[in-house]
Amino acid sequence: MTSKLEQLKQFTTVVADTGDLDAITRLKPVDATTNPSLLLKAAAIPGYADLLKQVKADAKGNVDLACDKFAVSVGSGILKVIPGRISTEVDARLSFDEPALLKKARQLIELYEAAGVPKDRVLIKLASTWEGIRAAEKLEKEGIQTNLTLLFSFAQAQACADAGVFLISPFVGRIYDWYKKSTGKEYVGAEDPGVVSVTRIYDYYKTNGYDTVVMGASFRNIGQIEQLAGCDRLTISPELLQQLSDDQGDLPRILKPGNAGEAKQQLNESQFRWAMNEDAMATEKLAEGIRQFARDQEKLEALMAG
Repeated sequence: MTSKLEQLKQFTTVVADTGDLDAITRLKPVDATTNPSLLLKAAAIPGYADLLKQVKADAKGNVDLACDKFAVSVGSGILKVIPGRISTEVDARLSFDEPALLKKARQLIELYEAAGVPKDRVLIKLASTWEGIRAAEKLEKEGIQTNLTLLFSFAQAQACADAGVFLISPFVGRIYDWYKKSTGKEYVGAEDPGVVSVTRIYDYYKTNGYDTVVMGASFRNIGQIEQLAGCDRLTISPELLQQLSDDQGDLPRILKPGNAGEAKQQLNESQFRWAMNEDAMATEKLAEGIRQFARDQEKLEALMAG
C-alpha cells in the first residue's frame, strides 16, 4: 500500500507551505509557497544566516529592498529543488493600494529575473481585497501570474475568477477556526466549514468553465486534506505532509469535475463589498490575516535593520 501522500499526488498537485529548504527537499512537492510569516521563520533557521548577511550587505541600508531580496533569494533556492513554481507575497500593508501592489509585484519579478529565474516560475501573492483582485487582473494581462491569498468568501472566489487570476488560495483552517470559536462546535469531515467553502468554490469553477486554479490552504489536520482530495492543488505544511507520508491508509478522490455548481454571477465593486460585509467570518479573517502578515513583515524589517 502506498502512502496517503503518494495517493494524493495522483489527482492533486501537492505544494509545500514552507520556506524550509530541508523539508521541501525531503518531501518533494511540485510547488512551494511562502509568506511574511514563513519568511520570518526561515530567517531564524541557521542555514539562512549567511544569506541574511548577504542581502543586508547588498541592500546597503535599504530595509525594504533587503526584505525583497531575502524573499527572492529564499524563493530562488527553493526553485532549485522543486520542478514547479514558487509563490512570493507582496507586502500586506499595500493590500488596499492598487498602484503600490502593481509596483511591488513588478519589482519582485525584476529581482527574480536578475537572479536568473524566469517569471513563468513565479506566482505573485496578493491579498484578495478588491484592490488586490484588480491589481492581479492587470498583472495577468502583463504575463505576471498571480496567487490570490487570504481568501475566505465565495464572493472573493467569484471576483478572482472573473478577473482571470491564475490561482486562488482559499484558507480552510482559518475558516474552521472562526466557526469553532463562534459556535463552540467541533467540525469533522465533510461538515467542516472550511471544507464546505473550498468544495463550493471548486464546483462553481468547474461548472462555469473557469481556468483559475483552486489551491486549498491553511490546514489544521489531515482530515481536512482528505476531504479535499482531488482539488487542483493543496498547499500543506511539512508537519502534515509528513503525517500523510507516514499514513498507509486508503485515500479516495472526493473532488472531481462534473458535480453541479451554482450559476455564474459577476460582481461589481459595490456587490462585492456588500457580500463581504454580509459575511462576518470572511470580513474578520481577511482583516486579521492582513494584520498578521503586516506585523511579521515589520519583524522581518527589524531583523534586516539590525
